[in-house]
Order: sequence, then C-alpha cells, then structure tokens
Amino acid sequence: MSKKTIAISVGDINGVGLQLVLENHKNISKYCKPIYCINSKLLKQASKLLDIKVPNNFTTYDTHGYFKIKAGKVSGKSGLFSYNSFLDAINLAKEEKVDAICTMPINKEAWSKAGINYVGHTDMLRDIFKKDAIMMLGCENMYISLYTEHIPLKNVPKEITKDKLIIFLTNLHKSLKLKGQKVAVLGLNPHAGDNGVLGNEEKQIQKAIRKTNKIIGKDIFKGTFVPDIVFTPNVRKNYNYFVAMYHDQGLAPLKALYFDEAINVSLNLPILRTSVDHGTAFDIAYKKNNNLSNLSYLNAIKYITKG
Repeated sequence: MSKKTIAISVGDINGVGLQLVLENHKNISKYCKPIYCINSKLLKQASKLLDIKVPNNFTTYDTHGYFKIKAGKVSGKSGLFSYNSFLDAINLAKEEKVDAICTMPINKEAWSKAGINYVGHTDMLRDIFKKDAIMMLGCENMYISLYTEHIPLKNVPKEITKDKLIIFLTNLHKSLKLKGQKVAVLGLNPHAGDNGVLGNEEKQIQKAIRKTNKIIGKDIFKGTFVPDIVFTPNVRKNYNYFVAMYHDQGLAPLKALYFDEAINVSLNLPILRTSVDHGTAFDIAYKKNNNLSNLSYLNAIKYITKG
C-alpha cells in the first residue's frame, strides 16, 4: 500500500510546532509522505535556534512570509504566518495534491493581533468549505465530539434544540461511518435534568436521539447520560464515542484521562484534517531538554494513515 501524502501546517513558529516536526520527521516518514508548509529561510532560522538539523528528505511548500522568531512570545507576524501555512495546506488538499492535513498548534491571540477574524482552525474550515465541521477530540480509548465549542457557557442552552441536534448527530454518524458502535450522548444539566426538575434541555436531546436513530435505521445514539457518571470506568468501558453539549464538559475528563495522547479531528468536511490536542507551549518553546511530548502528534498522523 502506498503511503499517504500529508500537508503539515507548522503552526505558530514562536511555539513548539517546529520542534515537533523536526524531531519527528524520520519517525512519521515511516507512515506517510509529509509536506511542510514553511519556506526555507524561516525553516533555517528555526533550525538554528533549536539546534536541530533539517533532514535531507524534508519536503517543503514555500509558504510566504519571514520574521524574526521570538521564542514564547505572542506575535502578529507569527500569527499571520501560521494562518498562511494552514491556508496553503488547505489549498493543497483542495487541489488533491495531498490526502489530508495535519496541523501544529496556533495561538488565537496571535491570529487576533494579525487581524484574522477566525477563532481558530475549525472556524476557518467551516467558512472555506461552507460546511458544519464537527470538532472531535480523543484517542483510541475515547473520542468526544463537541456539540457546541467556543461559545460562552450562558449561550449553550439556547443552542440545544431538537432540529439542530438531529443535523449534528446525522452528520456525525455519516462522518464516522460507524459499524454498530454505540455513541453516548450527554445531558446538559446535573443529573441529566432529573426528568425536568433541573432543566428541560434533556427533553430536546432525547427527541433528537430518537429521531436520528429512526432516520439512520439503527439504534446508534444512546442517552441522555448523566454528565458526572458517564466517564466513570463502569460506564465508559461500553463506549468509544461520546457527544458533549459544551467544550469543557467533554474536554475536562478527556484531558484528565488522556492528555498526552489525545488528538483533534475535523469531521463532516470534504477533506480530512487532524491536529495535536495541545497548545503552542510558549513556556517551553526553544528551551533545551524541555521534555516535549510527541505522542499527540504521532497519533494525529497515524489517524490519517489508518483511515
């Protein structure tokens, strides 16, 4: 079987992204053919600062832009370059020159300083492809899809409607191509509402689950589950896939259990995009012996190559 070609956007270069790609190039080249969206001049500067040689077979796509790297600093110039690197990776995928995209971490404040109107990768993908991209995070032991993502907590309840949830769940089912696996859907409120005593949002969720299962002709989605019980070992062992109603409801338990190995996957798009599930780690960027974990990056690559 031929190796897949993967465009890798290098993220915020003031962070740890370049260290990850340089240190792990030899390893990931066993699984795929990476193309790194960075120009040779900026790559040379980062290589010198990191004291890591650029491998001979390190293929690049000449993303435009140059600036002086400031390790661990929020910079509009670095933010703009990370945006351009991602945009080049997207275009390579749209032109079918690569099979998928893997992204290094960006800094949202740096994007804002650069005048970029997107909150992050997923928002940008939604706008470019005009599709309701689904953010799923996790690892082989547990994947969590987020019904709502980067919105204020006070706005979550009004987003929980039967019709919106049906669209989300059917898109999720189509994207995952589930073969009999069950998906646990969480409630919003403590005790999953206690039958309306602590909130009525669960009634909308339950109606959406029943309707979605009817549409797909399979009893795939289960719930609503009590949020503080569903991730306990006795319940979690029965499910690999979960749907959380809001960001921290899903990601707090995921990162407590699988912080180093979790990845981010963008679903319901015409292209496949994975990412590390951690930030730019400015506090350790370009520092020697910083014990940077590569597990999330390797898992993000392997998710693509196994697909």
